[in-house]
Amino acid sequence: MKVFTTGQVAKICKVAPRTVSKWFDSGRLKGYRIPGSQDRRIPREYLIKFLKEHGMPLGDLEDEAMAKVLVVAQDQVLIENLKRELPLDRSFKVGVAASGFDAGIQAESFHPDCIIVDFSIGRTEALQICQNLRRNGEFSEVILIALLPDDGSSLSFDRSAINETFKKPFDAALLAERLRTLIGAKKELV
Repeated sequence: MKVFTTGQVAKICKVAPRTVSKWFDSGRLKGYRIPGSQDRRIPREYLIKFLKEHGMPLGDLEDEAMAKVLVVAQDQVLIENLKRELPLDRSFKVGVAASGFDAGIQAESFHPDCIIVDFSIGRTEALQICQNLRRNGEFSEVILIALLPDDGSSLSFDRSAINETFKKPFDAALLAERLRTLIGAKKELV
């Protein structure tokens, strides 16, 4: 468990250390005092919770506190359902890409923990996205989920690059819960 001093919290929040002490002393920011001294310590999860509750930016904590999911799809209903099930206030940040090219650019800048590829964009393009991501060492640990169309055709392809598959139509809440489990195993989500 990572713990911060009032000075470190002040730098993260871009306020004076005295302000952090006031938050702590008033009980708004949870933590503990070092026995035998007046020094205060704030555990990471309490700091993240405090920042979220007060609408403050997470700054450097965002990468470790947020689960970033990139959805590669053109189906707006699907995208909206996933955004509703993976809300920002529950530690999820969702990015959207509409094509393989866009997915590559987004993946480089967004640094997702999970990429969901909707095979409805085209089987060849979807497979190419998955294979290109796995070839790039930077994305070898990224969770890759394929959304397969339920059109009666059997999709036979090498699934070794893909962590999980969901057949459409599926329950977005079920996928969201699976993401919490998969990403939660890698990160401490608050």
